Amino acid sequence: MEMRILGRTGLEISALGMGTWAIGGTGWAYSWGSQDDGEGIAAIRRAVDLGMNWIDTAAVYGLGHAEELVGKAIKGLPDPPCIFTKCSLVWDHERKISNRLSAASVRRECEESLQRLGVDAIDLYQIHWPNPEEEIEEGWEEMARLKRAGLVRHIGVSNFSVDQMARAEAIAPVETLQPPYSMLRRAVEQEILPWCQQRDVGVIVYSPMLSGMLTGAMTRARAENLPADDWRRSNKEFQEPRLSRNLELVELLRSIGARHGCSPAEVAVAWTLRNPVVSGAIVGGRSPAQVEGVAGAGDFRLDESEIAGIDAFIAKMPA
Repeated sequence: MEMRILGRTGLEISALGMGTWAIGGTGWAYSWGSQDDGEGIAAIRRAVDLGMNWIDTAAVYGLGHAEELVGKAIKGLPDPPCIFTKCSLVWDHERKISNRLSAASVRRECEESLQRLGVDAIDLYQIHWPNPEEEIEEGWEEMARLKRAGLVRHIGVSNFSVDQMARAEAIAPVETLQPPYSMLRRAVEQEILPWCQQRDVGVIVYSPMLSGMLTGAMTRARAENLPADDWRRSNKEFQEPRLSRNLELVELLRSIGARHGCSPAEVAVAWTLRNPVVSGAIVGGRSPAQVEGVAGAGDFRLDESEIAGIDAFIAKMPA
């Protein structure tokens, strides 16, 4: 699998990283529905076998459960992958999620993540969301202290605007950014990615398959019958009028992939990796088979005519 340098961190990462949002399981606000833990662990290990040398997770995924599964999956591996996790989303005894960036909260979250993951240091620690916005500076100052203390090796942000990154940069270098990016979510191309490129901020993108919409496995019937505890039921991309057009886009990706022996999912992910500012893309998988179905994107690259065809189709889609 192609390897790339993650901005100013100097880390050499695989073009694809294993995402663990979905394997967090049910029982929390942004669940993807029930998940078999054994399948989740097997999916992580299969991703590592296929050359993915980093795992993306977050404390809030499954309210700590995804991190616990990551810890179990990497335990005993002879060459364990890098672990990227996040803070700023916390929950109470009623499982209600809220945003915090106070220094005390960031420190506590880091210590709890280290315990769940079973590691001495987190390779990349990120602020998940820039909220509460008035606490960005306090939270980022604590992130820098965690790095100096050796509890984390690198620090970054997720879902930040240019202005918010600049505020953090005034305190300590922003080493990485994790934004949403797919052929259906391109807003970061306007200001955010150029800002990162100018400052050598490493970029790892999430939802390159738009939360499963572009995998080729989503159908109209499946979208209309998602479980009640699957957050995608309320996502406009899984509802009309966008659903029909998105499924037509998937067929275009399927036809392109067929020429190369690739799945629609691999075409969708490769589209994000065509951007030179992107160091890596997060690909989720709830089973080894799902991971195998997208792993080819780590090496596959679209040609200019294929990119132009996708862009022309998207330009005609409803807003």
